[in-house]
Amino acid sequence: MLSNVRIILVEPSHPGNIGGVARAMKNMGLSQLTLVSPEKFPHSDATTRAAGADDVLNAAVVVDSLRSAITDCSMVLGASARLRTLSWPQLDPREAGDKIISVSQSSRVAVVFGRERTGLTNSELDLCQYLVHIPTNKNFSSLNLAAAVQVMAYEIFTHEQQISQPNATTKDESLASQQDVQRFYEHLEEVLIRIDFLDPAQPRKLMRRLRRLFNRAQPDDVEINILRGILTAVDKSVGK
Repeated sequence: MLSNVRIILVEPSHPGNIGGVARAMKNMGLSQLTLVSPEKFPHSDATTRAAGADDVLNAAVVVDSLRSAITDCSMVLGASARLRTLSWPQLDPREAGDKIISVSQSSRVAVVFGRERTGLTNSELDLCQYLVHIPTNKNFSSLNLAAAVQVMAYEIFTHEQQISQPNATTKDESLASQQDVQRFYEHLEEVLIRIDFLDPAQPRKLMRRLRRLFNRAQPDDVEINILRGILTAVDKSVGK
């Protein structure tokens, strides 16, 4: 999964930052670095700041446009320190890490970082499906390029670890199939209508909110059966 994640730096001006990014990437198991029209590369400052991540640095691919850097990627996320007046679908780093690892199991994903001083242009963001915004102190929001990459690399790494190395807290039961989950939602809606909790003529967004709640919980087979059993008991009680 990590080998399908590409970090792209657009027109980095300081070679030291490129080296810092390479080090941040290697810390978190990432190796695919692409540079779009770097001002100075290769450079001794980059090698010094890489501090042992020379393999990432030496394998870096240099291209002349962002479009060519993402041509084989299925999903592209653009990191931006500032929010835009024209809204893009927005993720925080944790949400982005989850989505990146999910997609990278079968496809290439690019995370794009802009220039040190001006970031990404709107036309460059047009090439991205998502904008990733790292929350910072509003009184001092400027984040070093390598530090921004480190934040994102950490979230990507931790989500990959959760999938590839289940720990003791991993559920013993497999997650319920979508077919069983959908049957549960249908059953839940029927019971809520039966007990007059849900008005089918004016449902508002109740079922959508309940779906979001149970989707976050990701119930397994046993848990879905327990919930269905509760609904059945409620149904019988109402019938009496």
